[in-house]
Amino acid sequence: MPLPGASLLSYPASIPLSTRSLNHLADLIRTHRHQRRSRWRRLDPGRQALLALAHLRNGDTLTRLAAGFQVGVATAWRYIREAITLLAATANDLHQAMTRIRLLAYVILDGTLIPIDRVHDQKPYYSGKHRRHGMNVQVIADAAGRLVWASAALPGSAHDLTAARTHGIIAALTNADVMTFADKAYQGAGGSVRTPFKRHRYRPKLSRRQKAVNKAHARSRCRGERAVATLKTWRILTKLRCSPSRTTAMVQAILVLHHVENPTYQGGKALGHADRP
Repeated sequence: MPLPGASLLSYPASIPLSTRSLNHLADLIRTHRHQRRSRWRRLDPGRQALLALAHLRNGDTLTRLAAGFQVGVATAWRYIREAITLLAATANDLHQAMTRIRLLAYVILDGTLIPIDRVHDQKPYYSGKHRRHGMNVQVIADAAGRLVWASAALPGSAHDLTAARTHGIIAALTNADVMTFADKAYQGAGGSVRTPFKRHRYRPKLSRRQKAVNKAHARSRCRGERAVATLKTWRILTKLRCSPSRTTAMVQAILVLHHVENPTYQGGKALGHADRP
């Protein structure tokens, strides 16, 4: 709360993104305005894009952004929501992503929890594994740990294997015959998904061969954590303070921007069979 007699101060902040992301989003906004024949707006497409990027990448609050861009809080919210919707609409679905994924040597499947504020109906969003409320997002990474694709979000109580099956990820990877490494949460997935051996309570200890297999599996799978970490570098995902229903749009928008910044898998380009290690 400001001190009595103090004025509201605004300040510039840097965003660790290239101008490619700014230009890409600004072009989407400009095209959208032209199609809708929008009248004059408080911010031009470039400034609106900068506003949305500051929110997504830096996690700046609406109040802070409204002050910095000299617009109302409601206007800032409306501009950001519009930008996220435009970006999310251009994200690839799993079928489109598979045209590139099937060319990879192998992929890594992992799940992550996007923390959220508590909501009225808390039970569906509580993850017993993480012991907090959130949204479950499935991530596919390549052999180098680069983020390739991210799924829509499900309530945090969803098990990783259940979420992967719900999105059709297991079936898609199996049908494309893509070798997939995943952790113990995906045991029983079948198909082309490979999980480590798991010791059960009333069964003998793992053999030396099984332990060696698990060690090799872990070396391949651990790179997938880089993709999850890449997703979490967008500070807005540190903890969502909006409706959980907006999680999918935010994740998809961030995925689009990530590929703009790192165009490894843009335009159908991917690591082909000839490039496999």
